[in-house]
Amino acid sequence: MNSPELLRDLTERTAVAARRWAPDAVVDGIEPLTGGTSSLTYVAALSGVPAGHERVVLKVAPPGLPPVRNRDVLRQGRIMRALSGRPGVRVPKVLFQDAGEPPFLAMELVPGECVEPVLVPRGAVPAADVHARALDAARMLAALHRVDPVGVEEPPVSLADEIDRWTRAFTTVPEDLRTGHEKVADRLHAIVPPAMAPVFVHGDYRLGNTLCAAGSVTAVIDWEIWALGDPRVDVTWLTFFTDEARHPASVSDEPTGMPTRAELLDAYQEARGERLADLEWFEALTKYKESAATALLIKRGRKAGELTDMHRRMRPALPVLLDEALELLG
Repeated sequence: MNSPELLRDLTERTAVAARRWAPDAVVDGIEPLTGGTSSLTYVAALSGVPAGHERVVLKVAPPGLPPVRNRDVLRQGRIMRALSGRPGVRVPKVLFQDAGEPPFLAMELVPGECVEPVLVPRGAVPAADVHARALDAARMLAALHRVDPVGVEEPPVSLADEIDRWTRAFTTVPEDLRTGHEKVADRLHAIVPPAMAPVFVHGDYRLGNTLCAAGSVTAVIDWEIWALGDPRVDVTWLTFFTDEARHPASVSDEPTGMPTRAELLDAYQEARGERLADLEWFEALTKYKESAATALLIKRGRKAGELTDMHRRMRPALPVLLDEALELLG
């Protein structure tokens, strides 16, 4: 996708958009960054701009595809603008954007490293830093969930909607990647707990979607699937990436330094000032979601002929995750 034509077009459009933000802005160059599958990511070198913004991040919707759902980079900009400056929450500041084809968003370049501890070799990040980062992330999640979403035009996602989202994902993958999912979906629907008031939900909240320095989170990134929904969706997703959860994509059984589930919950609940109920149901939903999301990744990897070691580790775990979800649901 990073064709010379796209880079030329993006450079020209970035120059125009940047001058609307800073009249003397000049684009000195644009280079691709590694990123997710939902969008393309670049770093633009600028001059004639406010100090500290000589390098900015561009998130660009994939050319040739409708910029909807997780590819809607301008929607991601909406949530980051809504959260900018909120107490206890740190997100990249949105600087400018362009709604052309493909649309793109320019953000400040926040210092920090992006590492998911359970998915990298042990020792890649000091255990003490991992522990401190995770507790900071739990407290920041509580701060995120305290932000009043009033004024943001977004339909709330019910718990039934959340189940159905991942059920639809299962229907798009081959049979060997989805066997047994219907039983879990039916059980989830049968015993849906009372919902909490809708809040801003990240949807994939974990250390791997933050930038960190030493023992602190410098910014929460990757807002592709944010929604207004039940906060427990985020909480149990975060605790799924602890050592004791034994994430099936983990590269080792050695400890990472991650706090325990109980420690993360205590940090979150203390910061939020509220205890959470019915977490076993949400842990089951997390396993259902992980199985569906991983099935999608494996399907895409097969289609592209690019199956990774992580795909191979996860493939046998898909039915196990569904069985574990059923066990949690009684």
